[in-house]
Amino acid sequence: MKEELKETERRMVGVKEGFKHELGTLRTGRASLSLLDGITVDYYGTPTPLSQVAALSVPEAATIVIAPWEPKMLAEIERAILKSNLGLTPNNDGKVIRLTIPALTEERRRELVKMAHDFAEQARNAIRLVRRDANETIKKMEKAKEISEDEMHRGLDEVQKLTDTYVGKINEILTKKEKEILEV
Repeated sequence: MKEELKETERRMVGVKEGFKHELGTLRTGRASLSLLDGITVDYYGTPTPLSQVAALSVPEAATIVIAPWEPKMLAEIERAILKSNLGLTPNNDGKVIRLTIPALTEERRRELVKMAHDFAEQARNAIRLVRRDANETIKKMEKAKEISEDEMHRGLDEVQKLTDTYVGKINEILTKKEKEILEV
């Protein structure tokens, strides 16, 4: 029973971390290196994450600087950024690439908040699926006489407490992100 509860919590933590990662990809008007997480560069024929071919930094609130370790990678990095649909135009000065994050319009802010809510709902549904799986496992354990009926009820209560905790954490993270997006 304890193993099942630990596994359930591990899966819920995974859902929460995945949700945080998804929110990190939303452009909020501030420079964040997580915007570049999904970008891969053709490095001698091998798709390689951008962070493995260049130093990435955020010197100002609205600027990301990409300094490739090999100068000949500048063009490849620029191409990858343009292909990525980030909506950012790279500024190449021959040594580094600067990405300036434009201020968001009110309409775009609302769209981003809506996307964040969609991500949150997906995360809450994933947590509920983890709960369902755990509950089924606990009920099967009781049916197979591996645990008593009282233990089953305690286990189901524990799974529900975990579910409530992690749905609450998802909501907290969403609230913070929403505030960050709507700040002007």
